[in-house]
Amino acid sequence: MRLSATSHVDAAIVGAGIAGLVTATRLIEAGVSCAVLESQDRVGGRLLTHYSSAGRFDLGATWYWPGETRVAALIEELQIPTHAHHLAGDAMYHVPGGAQRMDGNPIDVVSGRFSDGASSLAERLADRLGDPVSLRTTVHEVAYSESELKVTHTHGSLSARHVVLALPPPLAVHSIDFRPPLPDHLHDLATATSVWMGTATKAVVVYREAFWRHDGLAGAAVSHVWPLRELHDMSGVNGDPAALFGFAPLGPGAPTPTEHDIVNQLVEIFGSDAAAPLEVIIKDWRLDGHAVPPGARPLTPMETYAHPRYQEPAGDGRIHWASTETAPDAPGHIEGAIAAAARAVKAITTDRSAIYGATSQPQQGDH
Repeated sequence: MRLSATSHVDAAIVGAGIAGLVTATRLIEAGVSCAVLESQDRVGGRLLTHYSSAGRFDLGATWYWPGETRVAALIEELQIPTHAHHLAGDAMYHVPGGAQRMDGNPIDVVSGRFSDGASSLAERLADRLGDPVSLRTTVHEVAYSESELKVTHTHGSLSARHVVLALPPPLAVHSIDFRPPLPDHLHDLATATSVWMGTATKAVVVYREAFWRHDGLAGAAVSHVWPLRELHDMSGVNGDPAALFGFAPLGPGAPTPTEHDIVNQLVEIFGSDAAAPLEVIIKDWRLDGHAVPPGARPLTPMETYAHPRYQEPAGDGRIHWASTETAPDAPGHIEGAIAAAARAVKAITTDRSAIYGATSQPQQGDH
């Protein structure tokens, strides 16, 4: 979208993660004009797929789960290729001094994976939307101006009837200046809310072949040895490309694990075949200022997730929360992000008498 100081939209959406893109898609389908303002040079937010010569590997969201009807419907709508997460084989249990084989795989559960990476969901939506998505556009301020909201961003400002905060609540209140300020109880709630994956490091280790499967292993492990706490198979369809991945929950100030740290741990768990990876990809989400504010809180406790205050718009009913942390259904999951988007869409489309929608037409790029 070509933004200017005189831009007017019914809804300004902050963030082009899956929640923001779904919100924009459904609003435009309803004839509501939108601008999606994204600070990064890509869409997807915490749907982050690393592209390499070996394949596509998710550094953020990886799975979707049985019973998550919203994400299943979106997959079908967008014709996104998927495959089942690998479960077959035994798991490993790792403690100081060594690892032992477990009988079966009590670690993994039935789930689905995105064959082209989770980012494919966001990229497909952004391609459909077209011009309304503005990358490298950071929102600095949201202010009341008479009966509308003025959104100041990198390239100027725009006016909107509604603003949708499709980013984690603590990042929203850290990075955006609200005028007048949000009520103290709401600001404090947002500040106290943990960012899903915000204090985790995710590592993906790529191999020439899924050697663990040849040994009857599932690629799953639980470890009580630093750095990775849990590990899973991240291989593609039929084991190609071959990869393992794991999570390292890290507190403030803890060092980011190195490639050496991670490979040594995998050798202890899976044996000498793990010593020669093709690639090691490490994503420390604590260091991603587009997703996580400074001093992010550990993921526990989670009692602020889906808090009742997030279910109602702020700012005289015109500032809407739409991140996965705010969803009453599946908070933290892609499903939760889509559910939060649906809540914002319902509130905005209910306000049809007060939006520019009396004359709004679907924007270029509608589908």
